[in-house]
Amino acid sequence: MGQYRPEEGNFEVNASRIAVIVARWNSEVTDGLLEGAVRALGRHGISGEAVEVYRVPGAFELPLASQRAARTGRFDAVISLGCVIRGDTPHFDYVCSETTRGIGEVSLKENLPVAFGLLTTDNLKQSIERSGNNAENKGEEAALTVLEMITLFNQMDGA
Repeated sequence: MGQYRPEEGNFEVNASRIAVIVARWNSEVTDGLLEGAVRALGRHGISGEAVEVYRVPGAFELPLASQRAARTGRFDAVISLGCVIRGDTPHFDYVCSETTRGIGEVSLKENLPVAFGLLTTDNLKQSIERSGNNAENKGEEAALTVLEMITLFNQMDGA
């Protein structure tokens, strides 16, 4: 089974503004996701004041903060970054399920690209592999996804 990874491309993201919502829980992982996202945005000319980073306590708070950012009308996209590592209780399943549902709902209700940068892993090692300074960084992937979606929306709108 192949892996999907957004392609680097000629994105049409003229003066786009991006909100990045990052969970503090598992910060040794989420900081790496944030670095990957900022790196990818910077490669495509989105940096400095065009990127606003907001921290939330954990993954469960990502949807509400993403919705709040979307509703300001100041952003062309939102990137939600977090990490939930499986434990010995069903807590993992509840948090992952509700966070996933919430992030998707924000995107549809607000008609705005909201990238799903939530790692749901079995252990810390897997999380670190997916948040390091490497080709597997899911924060970078989330950033490329919103750039692709902004480009698509601009094309649809005839911009």
